[in-house]
Amino acid sequence: MVLRIETYAADAARRLPRPGGNAGGQTLFKALGHPLAAERAPELVLRLKAAGPLAVYDPDGAFEAFAAFHAPTGLEIAGLYVQNAGEVGRDRMGFTLEPVSAIAKHAHVFIAAFDAGRHLDQIRPLLHPKATVLSLDALRLPDDMISNPGRYLDPVNFATNFAFLRDAAGVHTRIATANYWGGYGAKEAALWCRLFDASGHVLATWRDPLPAANAGVVIDSRAARARFGLGDFTGSLFIHAVKIKGHDVVKYAIDVYGDTAADLTCTHDANAWPADLYAGLPAPDGGEKVVLWIQNSHPVAIPPCAVGLNLMGRDEVRPVAAGLAPFATAAIDVGALFPEAKWPAQLEIRAGRHFVRPRYEILAADGRRRMAHANVERIDLVTDPELPRLGPLFGKGYVLPLPVPPMGEYRASILPTPMTTAQKELPIKALIYDSSGKLLAEEFLGRIARKDSLLIDLEPWARAFAGDYGHVELAYDFRAGGEGDGWLHAIARIERRKGGHVAETSFGAHIYNTALVYKDEPQSYTNRPPGLTTRLYLRCDPEGRDTVCHLIYPVSLAWRARSHTQLNLIGAQGETVASREVEIPASGSYRFRVHATFTEAERKSAGPGAWVQIRDTTCRLFGFHGLLQDDAFSLDHMFGF
Repeated sequence: MVLRIETYAADAARRLPRPGGNAGGQTLFKALGHPLAAERAPELVLRLKAAGPLAVYDPDGAFEAFAAFHAPTGLEIAGLYVQNAGEVGRDRMGFTLEPVSAIAKHAHVFIAAFDAGRHLDQIRPLLHPKATVLSLDALRLPDDMISNPGRYLDPVNFATNFAFLRDAAGVHTRIATANYWGGYGAKEAALWCRLFDASGHVLATWRDPLPAANAGVVIDSRAARARFGLGDFTGSLFIHAVKIKGHDVVKYAIDVYGDTAADLTCTHDANAWPADLYAGLPAPDGGEKVVLWIQNSHPVAIPPCAVGLNLMGRDEVRPVAAGLAPFATAAIDVGALFPEAKWPAQLEIRAGRHFVRPRYEILAADGRRRMAHANVERIDLVTDPELPRLGPLFGKGYVLPLPVPPMGEYRASILPTPMTTAQKELPIKALIYDSSGKLLAEEFLGRIARKDSLLIDLEPWARAFAGDYGHVELAYDFRAGGEGDGWLHAIARIERRKGGHVAETSFGAHIYNTALVYKDEPQSYTNRPPGLTTRLYLRCDPEGRDTVCHLIYPVSLAWRARSHTQLNLIGAQGETVASREVEIPASGSYRFRVHATFTEAERKSAGPGAWVQIRDTTCRLFGFHGLLQDDAFSLDHMFGF
């Protein structure tokens, strides 16, 4: 049961091919589903109902999304009118589309668009002399929340995201990021936040100015609890970065920590575009409980049985029976739905665009917990027949780098995860490198069928590392045939030998460090590909836990022999307090601790909210971060901007 909204351009083109009618796309659903817009929608719906027979002018195809969110049942719609002649005569929402040139007979008109003044000026000569006109502009946010007033649906106006926030039963949550918008020139940037409890009720709303450009930002559940006088809570934090420039995505790291030393884990931002499917949800291992956290990301309820799970590669979908109120959060016991599923089995999440990328939490029998996120399973990709022929130009081509920590202290395993509906198999190999970039082993893993879960245990190679660390690269290998689509993903699961604390992370493949471009690779955060530089965010713990970072220098074919990487400690005013330079060999890695890299005096001078910027103008690095606490640790991949 898919919510009829458009969330990203490729999906909009696939599902709703309306020539010239896809304005808004990725931003429209954010504008309609914003909590403040949801508060204003009932009044608009009442006015539309009171108008009587209504001509709906839908130049950009926004009326369907408006109806999906705000359910204007009871409207007396006299006709649905469009601007594009190629759409006339088609069916939309049960109406035969009519040309806007025939709208003159109606006394009441609803322009289903923002910035409706432009559309009204165009059709004004066609309207009934006494026509009343309403539009989606009734749902506009206050002007002081708009970054680009000239175009309401500009993505920069809706840099929004959801975070999981919990402060209950001795478990706390911390969100960490930086004012990277200030680095692009934003002077008055702020975070507008609304905290919802598990039932979707509003606990608190606040707006805080962002600190100086590039300075760290921290939102802690304990601080929010004290600030607003709250009790225990688990729910969603809606974050809207306002008055910004340069970057329309809210990125952050989440640390989950407890009153006991063993409670420590971390995860990633939610990915702000709700998807049809997510994958990479692991089944429980022996004695474990896997909880899928669903955060309804919209102002409309999720109907009962609208969301479901299925074992990867199997058709049977088992629905989540209970519905979910607007903006509510629910914990789904995966083992209760699939008692027969055991690790390394994995599941797909049939999300129907009802929520952003979900987290899952694994509770071990000894009470330790770890948190990670599922990933978007693409429905718009198809197999790429060019991939087997790219070798001479791109070498390994798409590479998925995952960390191998010091094998004397940790165990590690990797689980490839199908991440598009087109993937029927994964013809891949594993390449194992030590920190110097020396290839220790290469193993062809075959053509892994979609329904199979092949766990790659790195223990047989532990001695080859001789106490060192390194990384694993998964890459396509077509020696036995097969097909791929460039969206190769995997889960890395790391266990500390002492104490048995576990962490896991997942990510996808990219082409790394080549001047030659294929499609949108090598990716760039801020410009057209190729992306050949690095700017990564590494948070420091404000309570003094040490931070560990594992940087990898993946190379698809050949690039500079060594990186020229700066580790910059950023202080409370966005200033560089201290800097260190390191060189990482091509196909090698570099693992460091913040406390061993920067002196106590330097860290103290940086102050609360300090972070480390990983900067390299010579190559693209990939990294993983975590915190250390006694025998507990956390791990996830880093983000850049």
